[in-house]
Amino acid sequence: MLRRSIVALALVGGLTTSFGFTPLSEAQTAGNTPSDKSGKQVPAAADDKTLEDRIDYNLETNATVRKYNLDVKVEKGVATLTGDVATAAQKAEAERLAKVSGVARVDNKIQIDPDEDKTVADRISKGLSRTGESVNDAWILTKVKWFHTGADALKGSDINVDVKDGVVTLKGTVKSEAGRAKAVALAKDTDGVKRVVDQLTIK
Repeated sequence: MLRRSIVALALVGGLTTSFGFTPLSEAQTAGNTPSDKSGKQVPAAADDKTLEDRIDYNLETNATVRKYNLDVKVEKGVATLTGDVATAAQKAEAERLAKVSGVARVDNKIQIDPDEDKTVADRISKGLSRTGESVNDAWILTKVKWFHTGADALKGSDINVDVKDGVVTLKGTVKSEAGRAKAVALAKDTDGVKRVVDQLTIK
């Protein structure tokens, strides 16, 4: 998944939104169908990996389910969700988030465990991420950059992220006040973040 493929970003000081998800083509997002060599129209489909990354991003940035260790695999357009949540409503929300353009069907195998919130609280108390990784400055840096990169409101922005002892400092430029608010909110919602220093300018 994308969250695992960008660990190297923790060593980079800045973020420009030219890096990120492989965008869906116009045909894929608009529902158009390209033609083959014979002129016959064939369905356009997003790459399974691209779909997987987009669903993963939705799950990690959604207030309802982001604290749970949910996983997604996409094969031939079918998204399979696994993991544990505490309520049926959370399971349903995860399924809704997986229904991105290009997904033919969602196979929701998430289990409901009323005690899952206790498990989450125990994990957080130990300073671990939802996947069991140590939440340190490098981890926070990587996550904030990933969250920023996937946000539509931050397209065309040039943001530098620094993390020191859990305090995130954002510098650089965004296109609008909405973009600034989104950048700050995504940083604040990242596990392990104690405070966000907003030094962004609108340009």
